[in-house]
Amino acid sequence: MAVRAVRGAVQLERDESGHMEEQVGALLTAVLERNDLHADDLISIWFTATPDLHCDFPAAAARKLGIVDVPLICAQELDVTGAMPRVVRVLAHIESDRPRAGITHVYLGAAAALRKDIAQ
Repeated sequence: MAVRAVRGAVQLERDESGHMEEQVGALLTAVLERNDLHADDLISIWFTATPDLHCDFPAAAARKLGIVDVPLICAQELDVTGAMPRVVRVLAHIESDRPRAGITHVYLGAAAALRKDIAQ
């Protein structure tokens, strides 16, 4: 089984804990479903959030989904002038038999504009 990486992002409408939990949960669920993954396939997950998000840690949404024994870490995204606001990004390391080209990266809602080349 190979180690692969899958990317994704979502833009929040507002900086509120419940909204972050809902949107990050939807992002992680989509990443798992679109790549036919289960929590046991996860090695680790990196989350980044833009500097305008302060309400909660994105990793908290993963824990509420039941992803409890996977290493998670949160970091702040670079504060680049003109960058899309209120974005949570994810980089998940997984075990998968899929070839690299078979991995489905997930960019939900307005975040699809971040990677038009790979957004689903």
